[in-house]
Amino acid sequence: MMHSLPCMILRGGTSRGPFLRLDHLPADDDGRREVLRQVMGSGHALQIDGLGGGNSLTSKVALVGPSTHPEADIDYLFAQVDVEGDKVDFSPNCGNMLAAVGPYAIETGMIPAKGDLTRLRIHNLNTRTLIDSQVPTPDGRVAYQGDTRISGVPGAGSAIKLGFLGAVGAKTGKLLPSGQVIDVIEGVEVTCLDSATPVILIEAASLGWAGNEAPAEMDANRDAMARLEKIRLKAGELMGMGDVSDSVLPKPVILSAPRTEGGTLCARYFVPHRCHGALAVTGAITLAVATSLPGTLANRVALAAGTLTPGTLAEKVKLEHPAGFLDVEVEHADDDPMTPSRVSLLRTARKIMSGEVFLNLPDSLEMPERA
Repeated sequence: MMHSLPCMILRGGTSRGPFLRLDHLPADDDGRREVLRQVMGSGHALQIDGLGGGNSLTSKVALVGPSTHPEADIDYLFAQVDVEGDKVDFSPNCGNMLAAVGPYAIETGMIPAKGDLTRLRIHNLNTRTLIDSQVPTPDGRVAYQGDTRISGVPGAGSAIKLGFLGAVGAKTGKLLPSGQVIDVIEGVEVTCLDSATPVILIEAASLGWAGNEAPAEMDANRDAMARLEKIRLKAGELMGMGDVSDSVLPKPVILSAPRTEGGTLCARYFVPHRCHGALAVTGAITLAVATSLPGTLANRVALAAGTLTPGTLAEKVKLEHPAGFLDVEVEHADDDPMTPSRVSLLRTARKIMSGEVFLNLPDSLEMPERA
């Protein structure tokens, strides 16, 4: 007999994927990986035998359960599932899928709606960080329709505000894991920085790019992509992350001056072997933090472009990406202006499907009993 799991598919920000309950899956990572590979249909370019969409942005899974943190309301574990391979990576967080965690928790009764705006605190298990989420719930129900538009998503939706707390050292425990603001790898200046996610910041000209190329054009530049991967692997070692050849972290980010009035930086974010069609939320958070840190490549590029005033902290950062813009607000701690106390942005989400997903699991895989 086939096994089934309650499942809800939601779009969160510019990503989409199935949402499942943590306690419906095995407690060990290997067991979870086997289940999620089947859920998504991995091992085929179209993920034809599962729910995946044949793209890294639609091959994501959110696992949600009761909080194990005393200051949080809910736990969230993100999984990036390989499309054609068999890797399931639990190391990164996904801030776009995060936008739909609150709606899912409310829809499934894990968290009760509280008035017209339900506030909840999410504990991300990938990075052990806390995120505040504000979900519109007029009449006690999640509102998906609204007039908020985000780049990379057609139409408009109801605004969900996400506030990342203490967004420093999500994976390495340090804002500057290498101990330097600037490192030189493969003859290229880089900034290795870990805020909401570990990244390597690189100025576009260093790799022969203008910086505003379309993602497909960047992906097609095999020489630059090969060099980018060499830099990423060496940066992983410098950041204390060891051999990162089998991990999606750290993520390279290519920076240049914005081409549109009002922008702070132009960014191309890699995931890590393809250029993102927009910009990951965690990458945007990290870039916004980096812009305020003197000497980082983000800070230097913004100063050179005249989009940041010398001697000031970046409080509102507008990041240009292939699909448009992403606006980020940075609040700085009074006792340490260089340390952000909260980094916030707006996303939208939409419920797409609710039902059951069916799996043909091996007899050797033990699934937990469901209440």
